[in-house]
Amino acid sequence: MEIKRIGINTGGGDAPGLNAVIRAIVLAAVQRGWECFGIRDGYNGLLMPEKYPEGGLMPLNRDTVRGITHLGGTILGTTNRGNPLAYPVLGEDGQYHVIDRSDELLDAFAAQKLDALIAIGGDGSLSIAGALADKGLRVVGVPKTIDNDLEHTVATFGFNSAVYFATECIDRLHTTAASHQRIMVVEVMGRYAGWIALNSGVASTADVILLPEIPYDINKVAAKIQEREARGRSFSIVVVAEGAHSVDGDVSIIGQSVGQAERLGGIGHKIGAALEALTGKETRVVVLGHLLRGGKPTAYDRLLSLRFGAAAVRALAEGQTGIMVALDPPTVNYVPLNLVSGRMKRVPLDCDTILTGRDLGVSFGD
Repeated sequence: MEIKRIGINTGGGDAPGLNAVIRAIVLAAVQRGWECFGIRDGYNGLLMPEKYPEGGLMPLNRDTVRGITHLGGTILGTTNRGNPLAYPVLGEDGQYHVIDRSDELLDAFAAQKLDALIAIGGDGSLSIAGALADKGLRVVGVPKTIDNDLEHTVATFGFNSAVYFATECIDRLHTTAASHQRIMVVEVMGRYAGWIALNSGVASTADVILLPEIPYDINKVAAKIQEREARGRSFSIVVVAEGAHSVDGDVSIIGQSVGQAERLGGIGHKIGAALEALTGKETRVVVLGHLLRGGKPTAYDRLLSLRFGAAAVRALAEGQTGIMVALDPPTVNYVPLNLVSGRMKRVPLDCDTILTGRDLGVSFGD
């Protein structure tokens, strides 16, 4: 089928590089004579167009994407509560329930004469994209997540920017920790994968790094700090992924809304309180949280985003559908969405970065 009009959407949490992807898609598509339309706030622009003055679709052209490569966030808006397969609606009982609006969404694509969709997102967004492809929509996915937890791609855009900023923050905390002879516990995002904690922790010479992939023993963490104290090192830096948990404990969850993934958090304060009690040392906790999502993308993420966006358009032009563009250096390849969605790329316990950390004396709490 000849392509004339394509839709672009961004779903899930924002990440540095989203706007660069949008720009690359639009410029590559315009060169092929296609029209581009951004779908507001995930799929909400099509599912509830009455909410938006322009009807939920943003026409995209060379002018609208000029100068956005370096900007954080997304000009289209995003949401993690707009899953058309499980859409939250307020029932007559006053409670929220989820319903399947995917057929309604496909009808909206047809009504807007959109021939294809480029869906930019993480596991949840790409799972939705895969389901829409199975229903007959022409779809190409672009892997976005600061967590770097998508299978079959060496990297997702947004990850490098998050690691860079986390490393800078931990570097700054070294000086105040040393000045006050404190333990500094730094909680970073990543959900159930420890990529951000591992990479930023090793890069910033943290003393302890706690990952979801390695259940920790808090007594061993305390022993590491006391060992440093005995060697005259009166401060310690502990980096903890939000999905980390002890050998006999569960992941710390702070809440969940209807139609939304569970929200992790609180593990940093839990570890900080335990270490202060076990070591007697003054402890401070810093939660970087959404700071890791904001701000401009690094040069690495800008380039990766532009490559992904252009590759997504090439894929559609070649007749591809139901695939995700994936980094496979030195090229960008295509991977079936059904091999990506519902899977999680976790940190391998024998990866070189963990081995490097152990050789440098980092404790992983095990």
